[in-house]
Amino acid sequence: MADTTPAWIVLDIEGTTSSTSSVHSGLYDYARPRLAVWIDTHPGDPEVQDAVAQVRAEAGLPEGATTADVVRVLRGWMDGDVKATPLKTLQGQIWATGFAEGDLIAHFFPDVPPALRSWHAGRIKLAVFSSGSVRSQQPWFRHSDAGDLAILVEEYFDTVNAGPKREAASYHRIAEALGASGDRLLFLSDVPAELDAASAAGWRTTGVRRPGEPSENAGFGAHPTIASFGELTFKES
Repeated sequence: MADTTPAWIVLDIEGTTSSTSSVHSGLYDYARPRLAVWIDTHPGDPEVQDAVAQVRAEAGLPEGATTADVVRVLRGWMDGDVKATPLKTLQGQIWATGFAEGDLIAHFFPDVPPALRSWHAGRIKLAVFSSGSVRSQQPWFRHSDAGDLAILVEEYFDTVNAGPKREAASYHRIAEALGASGDRLLFLSDVPAELDAASAAGWRTTGVRRPGEPSENAGFGAHPTIASFGELTFKES
């Protein structure tokens, strides 16, 4: 498919640039046994303090709830794939350390790195909008199985600095932060509801229908779809 060249391409991660299993089986399994130790060994970290307080408040835990009580809630959210901000904060910190220490390597579909490099070389700016925290997004791109891809990405957005991915207001905030109108922004995601929200904010959208991924057979409505980033080509405006 060919369309006019956007100023920015904004990328989802899970199911779009990277397999869902690499996130759930790789990152989740890494974080799960480390949650309690991380909380107990970082009592003075303001982000950890805030995250624990949010868990207690959102779960209705009694005053004096233990770390074990907090972790029980966090693991329940992980099992249900709940996009809870305090969970994302703690996971992001743990993952960042895992990447820095070489314990974790991010997975990308084979077509993604060459496409990102080509778009970057063609002066298309790249950004990320994922439910995972910015702190986890950055090392994911920096420590990939295709080398350092973070050098290609200029901006990162999550549900804290932009808002929920299924609300148009979040895409308005990102557009303002990027200094571009919606018709100059292209959002790539495997989730139709996210594409609907971006479209409602005036963005261009393309659904990513990866073979074997949860959204392979999803209904994308009027959104154009691709199975590989290699299918996405542009013409001069």
